Amino acid sequence: MIDVRSAVVRSCKGDVLDEEWHSLKWMKANIYGFSVIHLLAALAFLPWFFSWTGVILLITGCYVFGVLGINVCFHRLLTHRSFSCPRWLEYAGATLAVCSVQDSPSHWVALHRRHHQFADEEQDPHSPVRSFFWAHMGWLLIKIDDAPLIERYAKDIERDPFYRWLDKRNNWLIVALASWVAYFAIGFAAAALSGASLPDSAQFGASVLVWGAILRTVVVWHLTWSVNSVTHVWGYRNYETPDVSRNNAIIAILVSGEGWHNNHHADQRSARHGHKWWELDLTWLVIRFLMLLGLAKDVALPSPTLDAKFRDPR
Repeated sequence: MIDVRSAVVRSCKGDVLDEEWHSLKWMKANIYGFSVIHLLAALAFLPWFFSWTGVILLITGCYVFGVLGINVCFHRLLTHRSFSCPRWLEYAGATLAVCSVQDSPSHWVALHRRHHQFADEEQDPHSPVRSFFWAHMGWLLIKIDDAPLIERYAKDIERDPFYRWLDKRNNWLIVALASWVAYFAIGFAAAALSGASLPDSAQFGASVLVWGAILRTVVVWHLTWSVNSVTHVWGYRNYETPDVSRNNAIIAILVSGEGWHNNHHADQRSARHGHKWWELDLTWLVIRFLMLLGLAKDVALPSPTLDAKFRDPR
């Protein structure tokens, strides 16, 4: 019987393994962490933690940290090098991304590049071929050794001193938690400076923390994970790629263009995921805006040969 940790390490070295998944090495830190953060997010259902400011911060935070951080920076910039930008802008986007608590840049990039290499095959880290739950978040609950993954798939990221620092001793997590503290502190201070009492200031700070930081983190988690799960199960296909990727309009709307997943698998490097005129891709529009400002260059567009390359032989 093969444990998952050693299986992933060996498969990273190129071996094709017929893995058995009956004895998993569970990542207890992730299991406890996900459980605690989901429970903390559930505090949003209690009236004491409610504020309209918190709701507004939830909505805007999904865009700032999810779209600008995860979609634009982690995914299209760092993973696929769909465009280039000034280093300060890249680092700013990566900082926003780590505040979404989805691990370090090198870890995120390595796993996603591996997903594309083995999409919906045995070595795919998060294919729904195993199960829908596995693709959504089950894969996050097992132990893997980062070192061989990063060595093979994200050496370019790890060579950068800033990303190497984020990876070292989980500094990325310290940055994320510091942002949570900042949410409470700023909310508390804003209420206190406006003349609110100490209990009212604490209540407002807590509402900003719960809605703007914790619940927002959980929402962005599930939006990101739904691309791994939902868009490999339900939707339509523009291209007959060898995997089971799908375009899902609902996920595309909720995750700002990431749901046009079959298009993305057909042309991974393209900065534009919506290929039809009606396939709205908000993340692409952000990149277009950066182009207009002169901040995004070397932008990769969909290949004109895609239809011929992935034409259905039937």
